[in-house]
Amino acid sequence: MAELVAFSAEHVCQLTGLSMRQLRYWDSQGFFAPQYADECRRRPFGRIYSFKDVVGLRTLALLLNKYHVSLQELRKLGAWLKDRYDSPWASLTFYVRGRRVFFEDDAGIRRTGVLPFQTAMPIEMDRIQREMREAAEKLRERKPEQIGRIIHSRYILHNADSIAGTRISTVAIWNFSQAGYSIDAIIKEYPRLTPEDVRAAIAHEVERRRKQAG
Repeated sequence: MAELVAFSAEHVCQLTGLSMRQLRYWDSQGFFAPQYADECRRRPFGRIYSFKDVVGLRTLALLLNKYHVSLQELRKLGAWLKDRYDSPWASLTFYVRGRRVFFEDDAGIRRTGVLPFQTAMPIEMDRIQREMREAAEKLRERKPEQIGRIIHSRYILHNADSIAGTRISTVAIWNFSQAGYSIDAIIKEYPRLTPEDVRAAIAHEVERRRKQAG
């Protein structure tokens, strides 16, 4: 199964525990911007985050909510790191002592943006990456109530009718059916579908076309 490489703001909130308001504020302030961002952030999917973004944001969420590091402290350190490291919140190893954050530099020295330090509580980056990867995979899992259900949303396929929990349009399934594909053959083209999904899509398109014909 292909790994997810792009995440919507809604997905990021689910994975990291941060709020939509925090993501928007951090982006507007230049503290943490998504890797793929539209100039007009208000457009659907105007903010698209990479997996590194997700790991970095989860790290920040832990520092804020578990270790109670102030946002002011994180912003100060983030500004210093931004000019020296690529994706620092996802690539460096961080430590906490009291409510101050330290990181391990290329020489293996634990330091802030100003002074070196030797002992602190580690933030386990490997564990964060593993947890975020596992949680991201769960986003791909469809819920039982989504099976055989047709939806339309302005955020999915430009409001085209589609199978819930996927980005597969009912029209695409209909076209395969009209081309002579069996249910099993359609599922080979779209492995996330079930026979119930395929039958529901075909029935939906039959009814839609009947109504259009008057």
